[in-house]
Amino acid sequence: QLFGIAPIIFVFLIPAITMRSFAEENQSGTIELLVTRPLKDWEIISGKYLACLLLVVFAILPTLFYYYSVYQLGAPQGNLDSGAIMGSYLGLILLGGTFVAIGIFASSLTNNQIVAFVLATFLCFFFYYAFFYLSKLPVFVGRVDDLVQMLGIDYHYTSISRGVVDTRDLIYFFSIILFFGFLTQLSLSRRKW
Repeated sequence: QLFGIAPIIFVFLIPAITMRSFAEENQSGTIELLVTRPLKDWEIISGKYLACLLLVVFAILPTLFYYYSVYQLGAPQGNLDSGAIMGSYLGLILLGGTFVAIGIFASSLTNNQIVAFVLATFLCFFFYYAFFYLSKLPVFVGRVDDLVQMLGIDYHYTSISRGVVDTRDLIYFFSIILFFGFLTQLSLSRRKW
């Protein structure tokens, strides 16, 4: 149940973590100090991305106690599918990384933290759930519904959560992260002008 509920929690938790990334910098004026340092834009973005991702990983770590306690209390001891659980944790970290990239992008678009939170929540919700529901429209059913569903995060997260780590899913997550990182870099370079 943890891995089914976690995406819903992440849709709200991760935008709350990332909403201050660039919005606070822009609002307080410290972005000028940051961009005048001898750092490239991608270094600033990756630093903020890794900091937020580390916070997400620290939020996931206490759930390992659930795994340990169920592992110890099972009859017989260790009666768990550890491969599926580790795959689910990998999927959770990749999902968190994707939502962090979306949240940092949303934060780079505005000076207001609340607007960044709402925008990031909407984008995370859209990229996670919307493609599944779009694939159920009569226009797509029977033709390209599988293709439309594969565009969403839910499809790939569910695939990894089964314990099967497929390179297509990994490529999807990393490409979404890089895409939103690129959009964040475009947003930052637009502000310099």
